[in-house]
Amino acid sequence: MERDMIRELSEFLTESPGCYHAVTALRRRLDAAGFTELKESERWTLAPDGKYYVIRGGSSILSFKLPADKPEGFHIIASHSDSPSFKLKPDPALWSEGTLRLNVEGYGGMIRRSWFDRPLSIAGRVTVDEGDALREKLVYFDRDLLLIPSLAIHLDRDKKEGTISIQSELLPLLGATDEKAWQRLLGGELGVEPEKILGADLFLTCREAPTVWGADREFFSAPRLDDLACAYGSFAGFLDASPERHVALHCVFDNEEVGSRSYQGAESTFLDKTARRICRGLGMDDEAFDAAVANSFLLSADNAHALHPNYVGKYDAVNRPKMNAGVVLKHQAGQKYTTDGVSEAVFKKFCKLNGVPYQEYANHSDVPGGSTLGNISNTQLSVRAVDIGLAQLAMHSAYETMGAADEGHLARLAQAFYSKPLPAVE
Repeated sequence: MERDMIRELSEFLTESPGCYHAVTALRRRLDAAGFTELKESERWTLAPDGKYYVIRGGSSILSFKLPADKPEGFHIIASHSDSPSFKLKPDPALWSEGTLRLNVEGYGGMIRRSWFDRPLSIAGRVTVDEGDALREKLVYFDRDLLLIPSLAIHLDRDKKEGTISIQSELLPLLGATDEKAWQRLLGGELGVEPEKILGADLFLTCREAPTVWGADREFFSAPRLDDLACAYGSFAGFLDASPERHVALHCVFDNEEVGSRSYQGAESTFLDKTARRICRGLGMDDEAFDAAVANSFLLSADNAHALHPNYVGKYDAVNRPKMNAGVVLKHQAGQKYTTDGVSEAVFKKFCKLNGVPYQEYANHSDVPGGSTLGNISNTQLSVRAVDIGLAQLAMHSAYETMGAADEGHLARLAQAFYSKPLPAVE
């Protein structure tokens, strides 16, 4: 029976209200599949055919499977755990006009208007003083807790997206009875006195449930599809893979939406250090490591813009991906995407050999596109690469849409990519 990838993705998204919970959800699945956790602060003991993972910062995770013999290279898929949202500022409670709001700032480039009038909650981590140690704790208020009410059109008929102020218009409403409600809620959720909470990374999260819809149930909508759909689809293929001559390396980094320049981002040392320790743990010297890197390939997996039928003029005249039509290969002359003519050919031939549908995307030449983590991670571990994704609408909305068939296309590609050799280039 064919796997129901949309059901699996729905479950994963529900478990993942934010980046820390997404990594925890992946960790649970790795533990259940018999993987061994490694710590960056400890020595590693690796074995051929072993399965391992390592976490940095609580929000980035690298998982890998080893072949029976010394690897010829790495097959890497990289995605990200974070999504555009709003982060709570320190001491966020704002009591005024008989209401309690929370003080937030923007994280990433969200579509601001999409956050109005939706059920919201809060998810993230806090650091608690337990006397003998500081301990990190995950927190998620698993109920409809907040809402950002929009202003009635009768009072503001000319409002445009660019004029929506985060500081004054996008502060979520928490309550109307108690100015101390926030401290009480957070401490109660954790079972600690509020003064014991010494640090926090807390974000608003959209509570809208994932749903399959359309005349033939061909569409899927949910929060955080960018980029948890790629993270989970590639992960499902990774779990099913059996690498023969290379290391199968699955990467989920944090902070892509704000540039990747962080302790746990794609521009950190995380990928390079992990790859080096893998080779060292298998008895390979620096020369063998360099040779393995030169024989490696990266799929930078971050979603792509599907053709929007109401805004056709915003797209390239030819390269217009459609939902449910396969994995998207992304091109950009300025190298915001890593795809070049050689890596493009390798990817296309591999897809054809393995029955994976693909399509291509390029920006409208007068409309600047976004960037992703492939070119950034390549500054740390330089390998041949392509940028891919799943075609979606409403990217960076609080609630996004993709094709219901495409998660399965990505999982099939990942399983083949992690298991088989790539076409040779001479």
